[in-house]
Amino acid sequence: MVHIQELEKYAKENNIPIMETDGIEFLLTYIKENNIKNILEIGAAIGYSAIRMCLVDSDIKVTTIERDEKRYKEAIKNIKLFNLEDRINIIFDDAFNVELNDSYDLIFIDAAKSQYIKFFEKFKLNLKDNGVILSDNLNFHGLTHTEKEIKSRNVRGIVRKLNNYIEFLKENKEFDTTFYEIGDGISISKRSK
Repeated sequence: MVHIQELEKYAKENNIPIMETDGIEFLLTYIKENNIKNILEIGAAIGYSAIRMCLVDSDIKVTTIERDEKRYKEAIKNIKLFNLEDRINIIFDDAFNVELNDSYDLIFIDAAKSQYIKFFEKFKLNLKDNGVILSDNLNFHGLTHTEKEIKSRNVRGIVRKLNNYIEFLKENKEFDTTFYEIGDGISISKRSK
């Protein structure tokens, strides 16, 4: 029997970003308390969060998208180890190439930080009326709140785009968003009543 801790260890050793412990616990509690059954995840990585979400309840199904071939193959392997092939549908492609007809209770955005606005706009069409879009990494290791100069041009670009996304969520009239200082920063967006 494989254990979640083994996936966490693999992610740490291979520099694969997975949700922080309190962030994933928040997500799993939210899924349980809100009776969420059908989830779309943008950014599978090694399948860690998809597996964790499925383990909340035997009725939960997850569709997850991963564009990195090495991570995709690792995710397939991990999903099989947990015997979840019938409940986790993993798609190997760039999320922008994926067209889905299903509707989801929860859309979880945890992929390329610079594309969050585009992911939100594209996949909100697959959200059930009372569904939510949950975004992770909004603090980006505390860098979206800092005034300090960030030396890396690449990191500066990511932080600027995440700050743009935060503003996009705050100003979005179609959705009401709540921000949580949990894990690496989480937001939950629900359609405005």
